[in-house]
Amino acid sequence: MRREPPPAVGTAVLWAALATGVLSTVLLDEGVGVNLFLVALPATLTAYFAARRAGRVQTRPWTLAWGIGGLALLSVPVLRAAQWPSFLAVATAIGLASLALHDSRTWAGVVLSPFGLVDSLFKGAAWGWRGVRARAGNASDNMGSVLRALAVTTVLLLVFGALFAGADAAFADLLNRLVPDTSVGDGPWHLLLFALGLLGALAAAHTAAAPLQWDRFTPSPGSARGRGEWALPLLLLCVLFAVFNVIQLTVLFGGYEAVLDETGQTYSEYARQGFWQLLIATLLTLLVIVLALRWAPRGGPGDRNLVRGVLGTLCALTLIVVASAVRRMDMYVEAYGLTRLRISVVTVELWLGLVILLIMAAGVRGARRLPRAVAASAAVGALAFGLASPDGLIAENNVRRYERTHKFDLDYARDLSADAVPALDGLEEPMRSCVLGPLAEELGPATASWYEISWGEVRARRILEERPPVTTGPGTCVGSGENFEYHR
Repeated sequence: MRREPPPAVGTAVLWAALATGVLSTVLLDEGVGVNLFLVALPATLTAYFAARRAGRVQTRPWTLAWGIGGLALLSVPVLRAAQWPSFLAVATAIGLASLALHDSRTWAGVVLSPFGLVDSLFKGAAWGWRGVRARAGNASDNMGSVLRALAVTTVLLLVFGALFAGADAAFADLLNRLVPDTSVGDGPWHLLLFALGLLGALAAAHTAAAPLQWDRFTPSPGSARGRGEWALPLLLLCVLFAVFNVIQLTVLFGGYEAVLDETGQTYSEYARQGFWQLLIATLLTLLVIVLALRWAPRGGPGDRNLVRGVLGTLCALTLIVVASAVRRMDMYVEAYGLTRLRISVVTVELWLGLVILLIMAAGVRGARRLPRAVAASAAVGALAFGLASPDGLIAENNVRRYERTHKFDLDYARDLSADAVPALDGLEEPMRSCVLGPLAEELGPATASWYEISWGEVRARRILEERPPVTTGPGTCVGSGENFEYHR
């Protein structure tokens, strides 16, 4: 699966990798915002220069889609203050970067491409070091002049920058915001950030120049089964799905009261008990489809039509199961409100339904593009999930529920991020101050640099500055679970 070793590292690759390391140590000190996007730009150039030197630069639609999608995912930390959707977006962006570097097409390539970056981590460092040594030997006479020029430049900037900062407070404030604090105590941390940025860029460049060819890893197909042996279990499974779905459709169109009377369950218990089983059923159905395709009969057009018919029916019935699971979670949210776990699992269930639709389309149009289509759907889902502001949606849903039922989980709302402030700002007093007071204290003063702060945090600060929470008054907030009291 290995290509030939990459050519000697180019000068443009080394400069772009150095820029990535410098931006990492300057921008990634603390906080996440536009800094990740700024660091990713020279890292992307590093990979491009390496691929061009190796003769791999070809404008392929999927490669461009992976690269643009990865950079787009880095907009989530710019816009949202919540860390958990930002972490998902950054992890997905790394996965898309690995797909762009390897140009993988098969299931093995889509799944294993990130390991190619790990394989290139130390190889890329050694590759870059060899390039630096070669250039140092060829330009030893010019090294002294370069160092002297850098020293003079540093002295001039420090002296005149200090003078101008002492002469004008606005200029000093601008320097404090633009230039990071590089105290001696933080030296090891900044050195680690520099090493991570430099080594990461070199690993991407090495992968772009000589990627592992994961698409050559093709597992052998399973033994084909006879029609009866293969179809009988799946047909009976389809019958089971059909009976279950008929009951679900009956309940969905108004049969809740009768079901609850027969089972003795409450409305919320019925919803909670069913969702997790249906989620697991959806996942197991995907596994059944994978195994069924592996052992499907391959005798001719008749066998192909049988496989398409049986698996297409199973997929269609599974979509009803997905709809039932989503409806059950909707019932549970109506009873107990929306949380991060609930919105996350509903998103996963909806994505699994989309995967089933893609499988059905592949059964009609062919499965050659299916691995990349599934990867693209996951990336689009992660981007949409982050841009939708999950914490904001949670707050909006729970505020509407409070207006309807006068039930509100005060402790949970206080643990949300700054993205929830616009929705929580609509609460009536004293509930508004009880919720936003701790959030305002957690935000603290605006001391972060411009590149470390998200738009969600900026918007939350503006709201809290215009209408600050009431910190003093004749009463105190008491909240436990969904019970809220204001004691005077």
